[in-house]
Amino acid sequence: MEPPQPSVVEEKMRLQEHLQRQQQQGQQQPSSQSSQSRNPTSGSNTVPMTEEELEGSPVHNQQSPAYSPDPSQESPAYAPTHMQIPRVPVPPPAPVPVYTTPRSPTPPPYSGPSTPAQEPAPPPESQTGGPKPPPRYPGLPALDYRLYNPPLFELSTDKTTIKSTTAHLSSSADALVALIRQQATVPPKPQIHIVGRRGNTPGTGRADFSIKLNLLSLLVPEDPRQRMDYLRCVGAGEVAFRGGTKPAAQPEVEGDGSLDAWAARFVADTASVKAFALERVVVNLDVEWLEGQIRKLVAAMRYPGTVAVSFPITHSRVVVQNPDRVNKFITSVTGFFAGKRKYEVVKAVWPFATMPKGSDADGRRCAVQTEEVWWREWRGPIRYAIATKRNGWVTNEDKLEALMEGTPSATPEDVDWGPEY
Repeated sequence: MEPPQPSVVEEKMRLQEHLQRQQQQGQQQPSSQSSQSRNPTSGSNTVPMTEEELEGSPVHNQQSPAYSPDPSQESPAYAPTHMQIPRVPVPPPAPVPVYTTPRSPTPPPYSGPSTPAQEPAPPPESQTGGPKPPPRYPGLPALDYRLYNPPLFELSTDKTTIKSTTAHLSSSADALVALIRQQATVPPKPQIHIVGRRGNTPGTGRADFSIKLNLLSLLVPEDPRQRMDYLRCVGAGEVAFRGGTKPAAQPEVEGDGSLDAWAARFVADTASVKAFALERVVVNLDVEWLEGQIRKLVAAMRYPGTVAVSFPITHSRVVVQNPDRVNKFITSVTGFFAGKRKYEVVKAVWPFATMPKGSDADGRRCAVQTEEVWWREWRGPIRYAIATKRNGWVTNEDKLEALMEGTPSATPEDVDWGPEY
């Protein structure tokens, strides 16, 4: 038996319902596509979003877990139409080269003084192959001041003589010559002493003033090429200590009478007590003219006492003596009775000028400055030191005060010398 066939009316109804469902689905699909196009995580943002949608979007809210979407949570409708772009690792940025300007060794203007770390260190003595250079003291003449009191020497109480009894200096002519030549490179220390006293007997009583001035700087010019010092040995027929106990014009040494010949003669001498001396002397300084200027200055200040002006010289002798056989006392006694053989045949000459003052004014040249120039610079400080009854040195500080602040006037009316005593 055949099943019943559907009627035409039923077929039309089913067809209408099918068309209505398709029409409803077609109306819902644009809204879904619109929402997908407004998704900020979508690859194509065809529809612009409003400000309210942008603020509420998970992309702009970092607290939302949708900021890093999980692909497994995407809707099925979104997945088939989404084309995923593979992630390619981004290489790190290339380093930017840093261009530095080379630093100039010259400091910029108005910069501070160099620190010891910026100054090159002096090479060690072993690399230079020579002795360490002498230290330099700003404001003082460029001299090796270590030579004034070297090792194995003793300085006398009056500061005039250094003496050594080291054996090798009296037994080796080469060592003695090297010592004398080295000691001749430094000058003596000439000074001026001015003392004013009042009393019944000259040289007694209390001193009203006692001042000293150092003239060493007048012998050493700033330019070493302008130095005038030289070594001089005793000449033929000149009276001196030539290895005897008294000055004499004989004997002479063989050859040219040089320092080496005299040193060899001293070493060969078999005397029990013998001594070799170097004397440092100052020449061509007009001390008479300076003394006259000083006395006129003091007289103008109406000083009622007596004035003594002297020109002592310290650090003027270097003596080498043979070693004591027993002790200093035995050597002194032996030298007193048997006599000491003295060799005073060499001098280190330090000229103040090329010739004495007044001999030839046009050809005279001074190592540093003339006596007149020195007196103009120091007359004011000397007058003020006397007026204030100083007992001590007159130094560059006094000259600085006179130049920078002006030395107070020291007229006769300003000085109160006090009563006689």
